[in-house]
Amino acid sequence: MAKKGKKKGASSLGSDGSVIASNRKARHEYTILDTYEAGIALVGTEIKSMREGKASLVDAFATVDDGEVWLRGLHIPEYSHGSWTNHAPNRARKLLLHRREIDSLVGKVRDGNSTLIPLSLYFVGGRVKVELAVARGKQAHDKRQDIAKRTAEREAVREIGRKIKGMTG
Repeated sequence: MAKKGKKKGASSLGSDGSVIASNRKARHEYTILDTYEAGIALVGTEIKSMREGKASLVDAFATVDDGEVWLRGLHIPEYSHGSWTNHAPNRARKLLLHRREIDSLVGKVRDGNSTLIPLSLYFVGGRVKVELAVARGKQAHDKRQDIAKRTAEREAVREIGRKIKGMTG
């Protein structure tokens, strides 16, 4: 019987479907209204650095300037084996979207109180994609309500599990 394992040439990091970076705090700080998948225009050393799993979405956001969408604040550290060809770690990167998607984003953001936040970076078919969200900032009481709701759901699941196991009568 043949050995089961990785395909030839596949790497553990940076292969298809693997998440490079995720913005976990975004779902806590913002209410997600809509999501889009966009490509990113990158240079060679940025891709190599991402294949090593190095990227940070902590302070990242997107803007629409002159009909183009730009991702700002995304930190991709310099490639460790790069030379003078290395990239600037915090440069603005162009997002690749269809014109109708850009027009839709402009309309949603211009209405007010909405912003463009990247949720995650991942590989699809060897290309880096970003999950971009149209989001609205949460107030402190909204955050507290969400935490209370999650806690209540967790307790309900635990209680159901206890009843199934016969721990409580």
